[in-house]
Amino acid sequence: MKPATAKAIKNEFNAFVFISPFFIIFTLLVVVPVVSAIYLSFTDFNSIQTPKFIGLTNYVNLITQDNAFMMFVLPNTLKFALLVGPGGYLLSFWLAWLLAQIPKKSRTVIALAIYSPSLTAAVAMAVVWLVIFSGNASGYLNHFLMSLAIINEPIQWTQSPHYLMPIMVTVSLWNSMGVGFLAMLAGILNINGEMYEAGYIDGIRNRLQEVWYITIPSMKPQMLFGAVMAVVGTFQAGAIGVQLSGANPTPQNAGQLMINHIEDYGFLRYDMGYASAVSVVLLIIVYGFSKLCWRLFGDSD
Repeated sequence: MKPATAKAIKNEFNAFVFISPFFIIFTLLVVVPVVSAIYLSFTDFNSIQTPKFIGLTNYVNLITQDNAFMMFVLPNTLKFALLVGPGGYLLSFWLAWLLAQIPKKSRTVIALAIYSPSLTAAVAMAVVWLVIFSGNASGYLNHFLMSLAIINEPIQWTQSPHYLMPIMVTVSLWNSMGVGFLAMLAGILNINGEMYEAGYIDGIRNRLQEVWYITIPSMKPQMLFGAVMAVVGTFQAGAIGVQLSGANPTPQNAGQLMINHIEDYGFLRYDMGYASAVSVVLLIIVYGFSKLCWRLFGDSD
């Protein structure tokens, strides 16, 4: 064996040793669960007995017999995703752009204040917001509206099918300034200032044109990362609706999302096969939206 070939093999082996922990953890925590869920989606499995292969029965039942899924869960999930995903994404970019215009010390403090809610667990978030949307007269929102004579009696905000979804969207937007927001802020701050000077020489006349023609094209990797994180985070959401309403399913399925549907069938009804089928459908939807993000913000070459 030639020395150059032996050295190349040694380098490849060393590289594999360094990345092997990632591959092992990724395989155990991602690949194995996904493959297991796909397999279980074709079985009748009650978490105790041996899974029984039933083919596409779970998927057929999901489409033809699960009225709650087709009438409430899927529309609620898409509605929630389209409101919170793009809404949180645009809000993240807007706040990151605004913070980039102020001095460093003030920017650091404000960025930390904006980012900190995303570090809070959904359960803790629900406790904080339940004080505001409490259904009795001592709730902040009820007390405020009653003091202004806008309402005469307390409203059960989190138990009403009319208000639960808007509250979920509000809380989720408040919590959506996560790592995607920080990535966008870093991307804006790393843009070379000379590009803006050159842009004004070439004909840019206002800040909107500056953002559209220079800022966004210069930070496509951060925009892509923020978009993917927004998609994944939005479709993973669901615990907030259960925590706010205190029930799964939520009242009249008004805030029932696919994650809640999976938990309902998997951990309350112990129908893991059917829950796995719903999770596979959710995986396909997330993958589709992620590919859309790649189309919009990925490199054309």
